[in-house]
Amino acid sequence: MSVGNVGNGFGTLTLAGAPIGRAEDASPRLRAALENADVIAAEDTRRLRRLAADLGATPRGRIVSYYDANEAGRAKELLDVLLGGQSVLVVTDAGMPGVSDPGYRLTRLAVDAGVRVTALAGPSAVTTALAISGMASDRFCFEGFPPRKAGERARRFASLAEEERTMVFFEAPHRLHECLTAMAEAFGGERPAAVCRELTKTYEEVRRGPLRDLAEWAAGEVRGEITLVVAGYEKTAEPIEDLVAEVARREAAGVPKKQAIVDVAKEAGVPKRDLYAAVVASKAGHSAK
Repeated sequence: MSVGNVGNGFGTLTLAGAPIGRAEDASPRLRAALENADVIAAEDTRRLRRLAADLGATPRGRIVSYYDANEAGRAKELLDVLLGGQSVLVVTDAGMPGVSDPGYRLTRLAVDAGVRVTALAGPSAVTTALAISGMASDRFCFEGFPPRKAGERARRFASLAEEERTMVFFEAPHRLHECLTAMAEAFGGERPAAVCRELTKTYEEVRRGPLRDLAEWAAGEVRGEITLVVAGYEKTAEPIEDLVAEVARREAAGVPKKQAIVDVAKEAGVPKRDLYAAVVASKAGHSAK
């Protein structure tokens, strides 16, 4: 009998959270699910077999690959399996399927078809990093991987400049320096952040500090799985009038207006567009007098 079958004759889709570092973090339920599922859809079949061996589990079901490149087509195949009454277990390399990993498309198809979908709770790099970052965790948002192209990345960060919730991102180690530099430009160099590397693993490391300092640190070689936590936007305690006056002082000293606005906004941690609007409004007010 297939595990998790329900009254409509369909099988059950189970999204299984896999350890993000240590196999010991897996639950007994994951071991049992690996042994009893009719079909296991794995992001990396070799890693799946290694995890099963580490847990002392012997999968009896069929193991198929389910990763980014084949997700769309394989999701339809797996839906047919579910509609045929068999159970499907989805396991990614680490963390919860569907969270910046394959899983969403199959889940959507299953839900629309009336198939029961459940989750086997497990470790998550998102909440683990958030918990140990030291940032506010009562309200947060997960932004996944930032765009790879510089222009798209800058636009994405600009749209998040006034996001008040703590933000969590994933990033590849070879793009970390560029990412943190772009964040410092968009959010302000003094914005607090944390770089969480190799969570739960032997060489776990958490670096906390202003984005400017973290970007400088990341200019060197950084390896491993990276999760970034960035503090949300807080309105500056410094009156905007004082910032406008500082822009005027720098202009008088010979700094071009645009550069003065960029520099002052970055130092104060306020959006450039807000300071620019205040500078324009101030000049218009003086002209009207």
